[in-house]
Amino acid sequence: MTSGAAVVQDNSKSTGSFQYGRILLICLGHFVHDIYSAFIAPLLPLLIDKLGLTLLMAGSLPVFMQSPSLLGPLIGYLADRFSVRYLVIFAPAITATLATLIGFMPSYGTAALLLFCVGVNIMAFHAPAPAMIAHVSGGKVGRGMSFFMASGELARTVGPLLVGFGVAEWGMSGLWRLMFFGWLASAVLFWRLRDVSAKRVPRKGKSKLALRRFARVFAPLFFVMLLRNMAVSSLGIFMVVYLVDARGYELTLATGALALYEFSGVGGALAGGTLSDRIGRRRMVAGAALISAMLMLLFVHTEGALLVPILIALGLTALSVSPVFLALVQDQLPENRATANGLFMSFAFGIRALNVLMVGALGDALGLQSAFIAAALISLLSLPIIATLPATPAARHEDL
Repeated sequence: MTSGAAVVQDNSKSTGSFQYGRILLICLGHFVHDIYSAFIAPLLPLLIDKLGLTLLMAGSLPVFMQSPSLLGPLIGYLADRFSVRYLVIFAPAITATLATLIGFMPSYGTAALLLFCVGVNIMAFHAPAPAMIAHVSGGKVGRGMSFFMASGELARTVGPLLVGFGVAEWGMSGLWRLMFFGWLASAVLFWRLRDVSAKRVPRKGKSKLALRRFARVFAPLFFVMLLRNMAVSSLGIFMVVYLVDARGYELTLATGALALYEFSGVGGALAGGTLSDRIGRRRMVAGAALISAMLMLLFVHTEGALLVPILIALGLTALSVSPVFLALVQDQLPENRATANGLFMSFAFGIRALNVLMVGALGDALGLQSAFIAAALISLLSLPIIATLPATPAARHEDL
């Protein structure tokens, strides 16, 4: 292999070839990287106490981490043209280093600045990495995105457990000891992926068509994500705070509940993209949105051991849709995959930030239980808009 462009051209000749080795290696990098970005939500109760934060201020800390999503389209554009594989390779080490320093931050402002830097690195990884996956997935893009997103969900399962262990052993100021796993992952990625690219094979004369496709995909997708992701964002950020403050759970038990939810999301992510290859992207999104909203309403009214099956079912449904969205974007914009993915990630992180601020404000005003109920009901408003998403080439027959 002599160049990134050659890699892409070779892959394009073998459409239908699902390259497990390379896919699993990129997913390993995703897994390690996202372990560290998952540290922040479990630490919010401790940061609230240490820094004297309100719920709105605490909810804004992940927003600082997500605000660099605005750079997503630019990074994706560069990846389509110049290959930025080294962003993918070194991102786990950089995110690990920055995220484990959160315990040293003496104020809200310094914590926000650190998390902003973490967010820049998160975006540098997430814009080109799915395009690399799509290039080596052949005709099974949905399955490739399922593998990619499942590795992220598994990371968000391990992250709360690992940071809980770190805090118990060393306190927040001792979390730096955990950064070395990220450095090791980057070393492996450099060894195995330094010749693989996210760069596209350029084709001339299609810029106007590409712009129309971008609008056709992203206009309805924005509103679907804004409404549907209210429930997902509120659970991912505020579940630990809700279980500790509103339900009286111990921190370890609350982080365990978040880990169970995220671990169930691994199965949801694996199934979501693969199933959407068979039944169509729109049907998959609509079914998951409806079921997860109903389950969230049950979650806030359930006590004891019954929470376990509800958390499992919530993870399976609420977290099954991201690979479907990614696959839809890759289906519709195959010649600008990294650019499209950068824009999608910008949408995803930006909408998540907006959702978190909305739920935090509702939580301050009404309590987190009422905020969770409102989030579930708002997510149901996405159902009629899902029907306007473009049908995928493999699912033109779908009725939605």
